[in-house]
Amino acid sequence: MNTQTFQALADPHRLQMVELLRGAPLTVGELAARLDLKQPQASKHLRVLSDAGLIELRPQANRRICHLRPEPFQDLDDWLATFQELWKERFDRLDDYLRQLQTPAPSDDPGETP
Repeated sequence: MNTQTFQALADPHRLQMVELLRGAPLTVGELAARLDLKQPQASKHLRVLSDAGLIELRPQANRRICHLRPEPFQDLDDWLATFQELWKERFDRLDDYLRQLQTPAPSDDPGETP
């Protein structure tokens, strides 16, 4: 797992940019406007995302269009999947334990009434 991915996504503005780009590619100006950032601030955040390989900036006339790159997110998903199996096993054991707690214990004397 690339730690640069986590470092890039740790900043709230960059995470918001990724969330916006999930819907559709946007220009730098559109991202800046939607997040109420100045263009230089937005560009700085986008450079970090680009350096981490999370986005690609494509020039189009005098604008730069930002696109998400799927590969780093697939890598992140693959890494998280290893934890899903671990948690599934733990939840299965917890479920078994809770069933044991709900099963009444047999009494020592079969004729005894509670």
